[in-house]
Amino acid sequence: MDFILNEDQKMLRDTVRRIAGEKFAPIAAEIDEKEVFPSDSVSVLRDNGLLGIQIPEEYGGAGAGMLSMVLVVEEVARVCCSTSVILTTQALASDPLLLAGTEEQKKKFLRRLATGDCLGACGITEPGAGSDVSGMKTTARKVDGGYVLDGAKIFITNGGEAEIVTVLACTDRDKGNRGISMLILDKGMPGFTVGKKEHKMGLHGSDTRELVFDNVFVPADRLLGPEGSGFRTLMTTFNFTRPAVGGQALGLAQGALEASIRYARERVQFGKPLSSFQGMQWMLAEMALGVETARSIVYRAASMIDTEPESPELAKIASMAKWYASDVAMKVTTDAVQVFGGYGYVREYPVERMMRDAKITQIYEGTNQIQRTIVAGQILR
Repeated sequence: MDFILNEDQKMLRDTVRRIAGEKFAPIAAEIDEKEVFPSDSVSVLRDNGLLGIQIPEEYGGAGAGMLSMVLVVEEVARVCCSTSVILTTQALASDPLLLAGTEEQKKKFLRRLATGDCLGACGITEPGAGSDVSGMKTTARKVDGGYVLDGAKIFITNGGEAEIVTVLACTDRDKGNRGISMLILDKGMPGFTVGKKEHKMGLHGSDTRELVFDNVFVPADRLLGPEGSGFRTLMTTFNFTRPAVGGQALGLAQGALEASIRYARERVQFGKPLSSFQGMQWMLAEMALGVETARSIVYRAASMIDTEPESPELAKIASMAKWYASDVAMKVTTDAVQVFGGYGYVREYPVERMMRDAKITQIYEGTNQIQRTIVAGQILR
């Protein structure tokens, strides 16, 4: 797909590939084994200006666009998905500010996220409100000078590391989705506490937590967009961030494919390399086909954000990119374990970690069943 990349994008891709190979790949297995947050990797991302790659320069970012961000996420996920999720979560926290924030909010909060001065998180999911965002129980009650926030969020990526958190809450239950608002919180606000760390199937280096809000006073100038616009802001944000999840899935699939090709060439069975057997050749060919077709839709979605951000087709293409690439990642990583055989099932090789990490890409930022519903709604309207 080089034909759609300009020279700057190719240079960025190659640079991040080198950085990822030198800094992230050597510690990926240890991060997974010990379930530790990769703080040193965050420093590398920050020092190389990668945490705000898609954010305009006027707010402290690189202004490189969404396709450039997808390239960065892909190359990082290719060797360490736990590190790549820091990038996608930073975008999930930043993009609502970029889309709906006042100039004052952008200068105060967005700049800190874009420069990597701090990490961000986005509080959406609740125990009874996953795919059904409108079923949330967290409330923001209007009082003099602001709002009082009560409730809890679960499965929040970067939850224990983020200093800035955008939180979705109900400000008027009678209005349904139009009664949902988004607020900006700082870590350490009175009544805002971080709960237990989740021990997950994959993404062991990602800090996933419960966030608890007990009578938290949030000043009125922390309301993001007009009251009641939070759901709409979130849906628009997803149109911008789902291709990045697609890039993450794409990187996982690419890494698993490369590992499988190397292994098939080196592993000798029945006196011949595995790569000499037609059955293995066909399996690898199908894996490669999946990766290349996923790359096409992910890059198309990212390019559309850069060139046609107001396109009515964006929601459909963004959902397709996330859905298809994550399904490919799950299949390719599963096939990679099969290529490795028994060795693929042990932690000596990276493909079992890639398989575990791939599963979440089918779930977060809207399950792939939700993506199918979105696509169907777009093509049938």
